[in-house]
Amino acid sequence: MKRLRLSYQRVCSAEVPPRAAVLRWARAALQKGEAQVAVRFVDAEEGRELNQRFRGKDYATNVLSFVYDVPEEAGLMGDLVLCAPVVEREAAEQGKPLAAHYAHLIVHGMLHLQGYDHEDEAQAAEMEALERDVLGRLGFPDPYADEER
Repeated sequence: MKRLRLSYQRVCSAEVPPRAAVLRWARAALQKGEAQVAVRFVDAEEGRELNQRFRGKDYATNVLSFVYDVPEEAGLMGDLVLCAPVVEREAAEQGKPLAAHYAHLIVHGMLHLQGYDHEDEAQAAEMEALERDVLGRLGFPDPYADEER
């Protein structure tokens, strides 16, 4: 049985999706078991600070995933941090509805928390296929449709 406990944190003034939507998207991406996940929407300053501290990159990025190191029987525990101004800018640049881009990044982050990655072509293909499947079940279009491989 899949069960998700979600903490919803909004510490920015930007438009962000409602908690119910975030919960629906995150739950759809949960592959199995139980999870406790905090989803935090931040401004560019906090996004940049976190990206610098944890990834050594001095810019704000769209989503950061932090999985907790807990015993397996505790279930999945982690944080997703979404930088709202970056998400808004990317959605506009890519001509995507803001909700669709947020849904994609929530699903993407949830998969990262569960061990999926895109460091090489095979991993990327697997992760993108899962993203397409989850987003399709949620009624969103393929987020990679305009990209060439």
